[in-house]
Amino acid sequence: MSDNSGNEKATQSEPTSTPQPGAAQRPSPATAAGPRPGPAPRKPEAPKPHAVKPTPGPATPHPHPVVVPSVSDPSQWGRVDEDGTAWVKTTDGERVIGSWQAGDTAEGLAHFGRRFDDLATEVALLEARLAAGTDARKTKTAATALAETLPSAAVIGDIDGLTQRLRAIIEHSDEAAAHAKEEKERSRHEQTERKEALAAEAEQIAADSTQWKVAGDRLREILDEWKTIRGVDRKVDDALWRRFSKAREAFNRRRGAHFAELDRERASAKTHKEELCVRAEELANSTDWAGTAAIFRDLLAEWKAAGRAPREADEQLWKRFKSAQDVFFAARNSAASERDAEFEQNAHSKEELLLHYENLNPETNLDAARAALRDLQEKWDAIGKVPRERIHDLEARLRAVEKRVRDAVDAQWRRSDPEAMARAAQFRERVAQFEEQAAKAQAAGKTRDAEKALEQAKQWQEWAEAAEGAVSQR
Repeated sequence: MSDNSGNEKATQSEPTSTPQPGAAQRPSPATAAGPRPGPAPRKPEAPKPHAVKPTPGPATPHPHPVVVPSVSDPSQWGRVDEDGTAWVKTTDGERVIGSWQAGDTAEGLAHFGRRFDDLATEVALLEARLAAGTDARKTKTAATALAETLPSAAVIGDIDGLTQRLRAIIEHSDEAAAHAKEEKERSRHEQTERKEALAAEAEQIAADSTQWKVAGDRLREILDEWKTIRGVDRKVDDALWRRFSKAREAFNRRRGAHFAELDRERASAKTHKEELCVRAEELANSTDWAGTAAIFRDLLAEWKAAGRAPREADEQLWKRFKSAQDVFFAARNSAASERDAEFEQNAHSKEELLLHYENLNPETNLDAARAALRDLQEKWDAIGKVPRERIHDLEARLRAVEKRVRDAVDAQWRRSDPEAMARAAQFRERVAQFEEQAAKAQAAGKTRDAEKALEQAKQWQEWAEAAEGAVSQR
């Protein structure tokens, strides 16, 4: 562009089909050929990016929506002369920005104002990007490039204001970049800690957990969460992934070994239980009720200690074992029912026997009572067993009859016991001896010996009286 001296004017705006003499042609997106009679002012166009297109960044929501500046009044910042020359005012003075040949001066002024509004919109977008923390470095580059175009921009508006706003964007971009870097580092640290915690949990599960289903589900949840964590340094991420993957593999190996051992144990349990079924089936028809019942109890204890066989086999084997057991115990119960009926009849017979013998009176005829007791005992033993709950009552009644006869026999024996009579006579004889000793000691003046002999005579006297009393009471 040449300066304003002379007749030639530099042109930066859009050309018309009839260029003005002395002015360079400039591109125009929508102009009619030559001047149009009575043109009406055109409405401001919607703002469109012009110099620098915003670079798309990550989809980060921003709390401050982008506000497109309202259309400014270009007449405050420049003019279009009658000959079409367009001027803009800045702190450095006026300068020519181009030539307008597509309409009247008002249309030209509006056209260059709209172009300024486009630039203002781009600046507003850059400000919004900076406020949102979206790639401050690219924002600074775009602001710098846009600022470099302002001194020669073919626009009419507050260019000084845009220059200050772009300068502020450039100045704050470094601060924003540092803040964004700090936020990125903080986020990277947090995400790294999350993955470290997940890796540590996976290692703990791999080392200790024996709740295989719960632990396996948790490892899958850890993997799903792991995939959602972003922003970790690649080398650190690779190392953490190796830790997690190694832990998961260790858990899978340990779980596989556990279930392989479980399969071996179940196969062994199956073999053992098959042997128990054979032994139970061999005992099913036994009539040794007490002995076989004890063996079945031992077999059942072995069954429980053997552990579980594979599920389907375990159920079939249990049916075999229980079937053999049921055959034996059903037969034993049937025999027990028959025995109980027999025992009940025995109890009835013993009751009748007791009723017959309970009125024995050994005081009147001891020999007859003793013979009757022997007869009762022989018949009692011949009758046999009675129900368990009746034993105590029946036996007590039998013992009462036996005691009555035995007491009568003992009383008769005590009344006719010659040994008891002889003992009483001996005691009297000892009394006489000690009394004679006391008399001799008294005559000899040995008072102390006499008293001692009398004391002994008195003791033997008491014993003699007791012996004689026992004999007289029989």
